[in-house]
Amino acid sequence: MGTHAKHLVWDWNGTLLDDIGAVIGATNAAFAELGLEAITLERYRELYTVPVPKFYERLMGRLPTEAEWAVMDTAFHRHYWARAEGCGLTAGAAELLAARQESGFTQSLLSLAPHAELIPLVARHGITERFLRVDGRTDNSTDGKSGNMARHLAALDGVPAERVVVIGDAADDAVAALSVGARAVLYTGGSHSRRSLESVGVPVVDSLAEAVAVADELV
Repeated sequence: MGTHAKHLVWDWNGTLLDDIGAVIGATNAAFAELGLEAITLERYRELYTVPVPKFYERLMGRLPTEAEWAVMDTAFHRHYWARAEGCGLTAGAAELLAARQESGFTQSLLSLAPHAELIPLVARHGITERFLRVDGRTDNSTDGKSGNMARHLAALDGVPAERVVVIGDAADDAVAALSVGARAVLYTGGSHSRRSLESVGVPVVDSLAEAVAVADELV
């Protein structure tokens, strides 16, 4: 397909991995430890934002202290990873990835999940070979995806940003895409409500199949 073909950058959590149930379960288990009230899926999707401490500010009415954040983050990840093993791919994801590869188009995966945990989890779902690269977070930053996106695209030799479409479930995925000159399509099955996704100003869809179709129209 050459260097001018369309390239998809997929998000992982809430996009390819259908883990929103695990996220809500882990969030509420962590909240219980911290004495916070449980949150519904609908309220989570309305309030969730990156960087994550801002999400807690929306819940608590103030930013957590560094000590509080350390406790919250540790508790959430302990509960989340206990649940993540039981999460499957989003309906149709495996077939879409395979079809994309077989058609000769390239794709990669960029996530804010810790790289060391991400790589074996992607491998267990049998889709690693579908991607040119799989990159997770390699530091403890709570910042969004923009810096990681720039590094990810720089490592994709010969893939110009103007031929890239990012598919994710969070406003931050679109922000990261736009920051490097790429485009984005946002999927409603993950962490955000449709209303919050639509506020970013990029296409919003209700299935991954529709996301791929719209991405093909954008580039």
